[in-house]
Amino acid sequence: MSETVLAIEQLTVYRDNYAAVQDVSFSLTAGTDTAVVGPNGAGKSTLIQAILGIFPRQKGQIFVLGQPLSQQGKLTAEVRQSIAYLPQNFPFDRRIPMTVAEFVGLGWDRLGLQLPWAGRKPRRKAVREALSRVEAWHLCHQPISSLSGGEIKRVLLAYCLVRPRRLLILDEAPAGLDVRGESEFYQLLYELKQEQGWAILQVSHDLDMVRRHCDRALCLNQTLRCQGTPEVALSSSNLSLTYGSEFVPYHHTCRDY
Repeated sequence: MSETVLAIEQLTVYRDNYAAVQDVSFSLTAGTDTAVVGPNGAGKSTLIQAILGIFPRQKGQIFVLGQPLSQQGKLTAEVRQSIAYLPQNFPFDRRIPMTVAEFVGLGWDRLGLQLPWAGRKPRRKAVREALSRVEAWHLCHQPISSLSGGEIKRVLLAYCLVRPRRLLILDEAPAGLDVRGESEFYQLLYELKQEQGWAILQVSHDLDMVRRHCDRALCLNQTLRCQGTPEVALSSSNLSLTYGSEFVPYHHTCRDY
């Protein structure tokens, strides 16, 4: 049986005076890719922020690798380092004179400071292996400010790879990529999931992508309306229940991925 990496039990989170997420329960196992879908304002980002310990919860429990997240969003250093987060956008000051290799190396430096066994692999080797795995080693000496959107996504994945991870959280991470870049991103993500045994939780508005690439789907609109395989969770009846008047059935012509 696969290890449970993330478990959510009856989670309720308030934003201002309303419950943005209410009584939500689900779990993720190693080597699986789960998407959270729902209309704008459904609580998807609030759910992610609660899991990351950024936003406080009013009720329920969050467990990462069996360890409970405290009300202050605290985990042990080792468990905290097992989580990686890829945001929709990666804003940074483009005046900072930092190369790609230096940026990815920041992940190794943090690891070395917090986990004593990190020194078993030389820093440069770890950075090179991570960038090579995402086919971005040729960018190592380039300023990070010079990268395209697709290149930045690859470098962020390399940052995740430079140290051991168990849970990868993405919030519309492929946003801004063209069709080819999105296809390459998800192919790489699939390969890394298989190789690394990551549990992936991603917020997405692209239901076709979810059907093609994900193992499970969570339909969220304040409460969890349904969950299961994409074939089951993304049925017309479940999507109507989740999206309400926003859902319009349509016929999709599959693109070649």
